[in-house]
Amino acid sequence: MTTRPVLPLRLLLALRLWWKDDVIELGREWRWSFLPPLMVYLAAGISGLTGIAGTFFVKEYLDLSAAFLAALGFWAGIPWALKMPLGHLVDLFWHRKAFFVWLGAALIAASMLIMIGLTSQRDAMAALWPVSYWYVLSVLLAPLGYVLQDVVADAMTVEAVPTRDENGEPLPEAQVKLMHTTLQTLGRIAILGGGVLVSIANVLVFSGSEALSIEEKAPLYARIYELALLIPLVSVSGVMLASLLRRLERRRHARLGLDPVLWPEFGTEAPAPNWPLLWGSLIFVVFTLSMGLLDFPGNQEVIFVGSLAVILFLMRRLMGELSPNARRTLAGTALVIFVFRATPTAGPGLTWWMIDELAFDQSFLAKLSLIGSVLTLAGLFIFRRFMAERSILDIVVILSVIGALLSLPYLGMYHGLHEWTSQMTNGVVDARFIAIVNTAVESPLGQVSMVPMLAWIAHSAPQHLKATFFAVMASFTNLALSASELGTKYLNTLFVVTREVRAPDGTILVPADYSQLGMLLTAVIAIGLIAPLATVYHVRRSVRLQAQ
Repeated sequence: MTTRPVLPLRLLLALRLWWKDDVIELGREWRWSFLPPLMVYLAAGISGLTGIAGTFFVKEYLDLSAAFLAALGFWAGIPWALKMPLGHLVDLFWHRKAFFVWLGAALIAASMLIMIGLTSQRDAMAALWPVSYWYVLSVLLAPLGYVLQDVVADAMTVEAVPTRDENGEPLPEAQVKLMHTTLQTLGRIAILGGGVLVSIANVLVFSGSEALSIEEKAPLYARIYELALLIPLVSVSGVMLASLLRRLERRRHARLGLDPVLWPEFGTEAPAPNWPLLWGSLIFVVFTLSMGLLDFPGNQEVIFVGSLAVILFLMRRLMGELSPNARRTLAGTALVIFVFRATPTAGPGLTWWMIDELAFDQSFLAKLSLIGSVLTLAGLFIFRRFMAERSILDIVVILSVIGALLSLPYLGMYHGLHEWTSQMTNGVVDARFIAIVNTAVESPLGQVSMVPMLAWIAHSAPQHLKATFFAVMASFTNLALSASELGTKYLNTLFVVTREVRAPDGTILVPADYSQLGMLLTAVIAIGLIAPLATVYHVRRSVRLQAQ
């Protein structure tokens, strides 16, 4: 008797079990009340639509350095560090939550309209204000809109999960918990699905663009930003649908004669204002804006340190609610996550080099984005068990090592790796082939790092302070991204990378210089590997010493 069919049969059974437990179960837990917050999350996923158009617009039309763009990224990340006070305001005025979504939609629409003007009526816009000023304003408006909508969507997920059945009887706690898990998973799928739609749109719009001149590409950029006006439309449609579903539910309850007391709306009783939080947030906002307007050397660092001090103070107060052992675990895990997310990137210089030296045009970058989005969505299912069974520290170690390895092909191509592989394979393994393979392997890792972090935050929170704890920890981890932008700025100041900038008459204003890109990539790889691993080693060693 042969045993050959055993392995394929086991594989088939494992795939069947995975499909049943991880995919079909999501559909069984579906509720129509899930749809409104998912629409807001979908809008967040579509927000990446302008990424490629924005990159090429900056490269071809604006004389902005890589260090300046990294600093601008720092400012654009500040609203996400303010998610906690904004979330508290949304809680205080929950019955006016639609206003926050509409306000966010207006800010996003204003950002897109500015870019439509810059890409279609650039001279008219320049006559009113310098083009670079318009661009900076657009970049700063969008995240304000997105963070307002994000805090509302997070709270709407609580409202969307029913706690009673159709007869008014309380649902089992296990079922309610499962529906919360399902909704959060669907939320990630909505965001990633929006990214897939974005990638498809970019592929279609930029198809054949490699043969166009810079002037002929401008209408394509304008078309992308016009499509991006769908983002605020989708999000406001979500809150309008939520209002409609609530009215229909109330009518159904009235027809069934159910006691209205059994169906209180989420947030009927507004929480008491946390005045120290609100006043401190107001002072912080005024302080942040003042530092930015004064524009003195080191203002970004001052703002970062001030933000970090406030959040660490709040974290310390929340840790008082935990046991000593849980407090140590929380502090160590938070430190590891912060360092992992705070590692710097190469910045826009790497993309400029790929465009100029490797001839990666809009169409190819759009296809890379599509590949990445699809595989990231698949990775949410493929690595679900891996994320559940591994600790945060183990995941950080694995992702740091893999991230460093996946950065090596770009460093290799900078030194001519693609030329050698192309010669050895008769042109098959060229720069584009390497980029596609690298993107295919690297893309799912983003969600592998995000999902366990969110699950850890939710799991660690004290029951009576869950919302506040989640907001504080989310602000802390988002602030790590601002630290990453600062690190990126420092590296781009130390290793200067410039792309070619031409005047309207064709005169070269700034020559392209990628001579220091290799050192920049080496530094990024080294920091991205050593810093997280050293932090994990320190945390584990501290835990062992305390246990002795």
